[in-house]
Amino acid sequence: MITLDYATMPTPAGPLTIVAGPDGRVRATGFTADVPGLVALIHPTLRGGEPRERADLGDVTAKVRSYLDGDLTAIDDVAVHQHTGGVFMAHAWEVMRRIKAGEPVSYTRFAELSGRPAAVRAAAAACARNAVAFFVPCHRVLRTDQRLGGYRWGLDVKRWLLDHEARV
Repeated sequence: MITLDYATMPTPAGPLTIVAGPDGRVRATGFTADVPGLVALIHPTLRGGEPRERADLGDVTAKVRSYLDGDLTAIDDVAVHQHTGGVFMAHAWEVMRRIKAGEPVSYTRFAELSGRPAAVRAAAAACARNAVAFFVPCHRVLRTDQRLGGYRWGLDVKRWLLDHEARV
């Protein structure tokens, strides 16, 4: 059985909970203290038993702290593991990780960057199905009119993240 570990840390945007697998790769993350709700986002094949609480998750926690302290690239190479559900989804998540902090793009531009300019809905679905939001920064994808659009963890959190990245 897979063993999952989790840690919840305070941030200016609220509690951030990170769930990692035994290999240290992040399986889910969100601005919530609801661990069962967060684990439910993980594909069943990547779950496991009851997750164990940890004070921190070592390097992952350190990188989040660095990001919060202003090193916006600190989270760029945090290893993640999520079930793709298809080739486009996996590719879209890779592309999303290359969107630079402070340089958000529209869903239309994100679809173009993903190699399928007509697939705006598929690009939006990649944001919506992203279980490791924050490390795969779907908050950096906006509506064409630059309004926030949706975000699983709330628009206040999305706004805080974008403002934090624009300030630094």
